[in-house]
Amino acid sequence: MKPSRRQMLQLAATAAAAAPPAAKPAKRRTLYYNDARHYYLFVPEPPMRLEDAWRPIDEVAGTAVDTFVYGVERGDGLFYPSKVGMRFGADIQPFTLSAYWRVWQNMQSLIDRGLDPLEVLRDRARAKGLDFFASVRMSSYGGMNPKFKVTEGGRGMAHPELRDHQFAVLEELVTRYGVDGIELDFAAAPGGMPPIVRNEEAKSFTPVLTDYVGRIARMARTRSGKPCHVAARVYPTEAMCLAQGMHVPAWLRNKIVDSVTPMLYADFNLDPDMPFEWLAREAKSANAAVYPMLQPYVRDEATGSAVRIAPTPEVLRAAAANYWDRGADGLYTWFLNWPLGNAERRILTEIGDPDLIRHQTKRYVLRRRSKQASELGYEAALPVEIPRANPDRAYPIRFHVADDVAATQPREVVLRILVTNLVTADEFTVKLNGHSLGGEALLRSPGNSVSPYSALWLDYRLRQIRPRRGENLLEVSLGRRPAKLEGGVTVEEVELVIEYGTYA
Repeated sequence: MKPSRRQMLQLAATAAAAAPPAAKPAKRRTLYYNDARHYYLFVPEPPMRLEDAWRPIDEVAGTAVDTFVYGVERGDGLFYPSKVGMRFGADIQPFTLSAYWRVWQNMQSLIDRGLDPLEVLRDRARAKGLDFFASVRMSSYGGMNPKFKVTEGGRGMAHPELRDHQFAVLEELVTRYGVDGIELDFAAAPGGMPPIVRNEEAKSFTPVLTDYVGRIARMARTRSGKPCHVAARVYPTEAMCLAQGMHVPAWLRNKIVDSVTPMLYADFNLDPDMPFEWLAREAKSANAAVYPMLQPYVRDEATGSAVRIAPTPEVLRAAAANYWDRGADGLYTWFLNWPLGNAERRILTEIGDPDLIRHQTKRYVLRRRSKQASELGYEAALPVEIPRANPDRAYPIRFHVADDVAATQPREVVLRILVTNLVTADEFTVKLNGHSLGGEALLRSPGNSVSPYSALWLDYRLRQIRPRRGENLLEVSLGRRPAKLEGGVTVEEVELVIEYGTYA
């Protein structure tokens, strides 16, 4: 439920009092996130060499990445020797997991040499010309009463003790460690942290959270020397944010935050159609920035895939082009195939500049629905179930395309649709923006090599009917089926491949 007009005015007044005007942000950034664990502290055998300690920075240096974001905790301890919070592993010794033992020993091996693990990364980032941001999951904490958690019957961040603890952690990062930016991660729940607040308390908690974020911003911007950038991870839709007490438009209008990153931790699948235009509009008027997250998988277990499938450069190019086209000020990604190789470094170079990808081959892959994301209100176009033949029923699939194919003149444009339980004798109709594709060249091929009979790929070579720049509408329908074949079909996948070459 949206706050009333009176509440919105109160929020604006609170926000204005809570934080000084934001400095003009560096609008274009390319950010890369390392969670400190999977591809870092969990991996090398202690004692940690400096080459290993520098690796998260060195593997992205020399690309378009200009901002390194480090997840300094995951909710059960900090990955550095904090003076205000608990260090990861302090409460679970002796260790039963080798990865946790490595984390502790790797940090300790640096500390024993007079090196602070966080300072080592920060200094390496600056030596390579990168800004260093520290990311904190806001409803996670280590060493505090676990009954504060919503999942344990508590009130989450509605507990002032939890807010005060996280403020102290952030203040230490800003003042003692002098980081270039802090990222307030409110989007890690569910999956990465407990909910921010109980659902029934979200409305009353909204002004409290606005005031709290403003308090953090005042602290960060009034430190001696250079002001600290204040970033926030938020959910992709305004309704999802409000459901957890986040009135993000008030944060932006009143310059509480310098940048926002829309994402959902509970769904790691790349969404080229992420609906973040509402954030882009608010950020533009506030001189703030939007850095949407390019998620690391095309398909994973949440969408029914047996394995996690990483996007190719062509797939990430398409999503990046869409984000630029929809108002992004920069791009943010993480968890690329590790160790980062040529393909990954190429991705990190290309996503930093929309001009680099404008005339390069792209593959728009529509996102599949996941149960957890849907329950949170984050829907997806696929799959589309057509239960029976019905010539009067068309099923819409909407998607965005950044390419203006009339102007860029690609070599080929192919629309690919994967349909299960389909046979050639079916009357399966496809329309693009109201025009039938019946006159376009169509190639059929088996859906997969293991069970080639279960599905068909329909590849439409588009020559006359082509997608337009911006929003497109695909409509599919099942007119009739052959005798003695009942049941329906399901559109499982939709891809649009736009191939460029030296000649059109």
